[in-house]
Amino acid sequence: MMAAPLITHSSIPDVFFFSPNVFEDERGYFFESYQKKYFEQQSVCIDFVQDNQSSSKKGTLRGLHYQIENTQAKLLRVISGEIYDVAVDIRKSSPTFGKYVSIILSSKNKTQIFIPEGFAHGFYVLSDSAEILYKASDYYNPKAERSILWSDPDLSIDWPIKPEIPLVISPKDKAALLLKDAELFK
Repeated sequence: MMAAPLITHSSIPDVFFFSPNVFEDERGYFFESYQKKYFEQQSVCIDFVQDNQSSSKKGTLRGLHYQIENTQAKLLRVISGEIYDVAVDIRKSSPTFGKYVSIILSSKNKTQIFIPEGFAHGFYVLSDSAEILYKASDYYNPKAERSILWSDPDLSIDWPIKPEIPLVISPKDKAALLLKDAELFK
């Protein structure tokens, strides 16, 4: 029987980090990246319906994205490279509204982040490139997609951006709204 993975709650109780038990030998390694019962032990009963994968080059910043309808909880991990990952609480009724949690996720540390519904999400690529894989609890709905500006001064996210590395941001993310102007959750 496999030992339970390490689950660490962040400063925002609904967001947690999941560190699987990794079994390594001369052949390589093995770990369970997801097992429903471990999430149910954290009172998270979710049926993930979609897996997404993205690849980005060094200096790419994606986010802060969310869907106002077809809201998505996410379980995210890096399968190649390293990123600085951010989840922002955008639930107006939450005591942690407007606060964020960040963590470095990499293919080496194999740590994952669970982000519940009601959060905006983004990441910045630290390595030459990174591949990210994440589970989502609802289907992608482009009409419901929203973005909050990654550099919103009210959020004061401490992105580890290095001035010597060109910042790569999509036109959509450059045009994102400030938190105070965005459509948010109750």
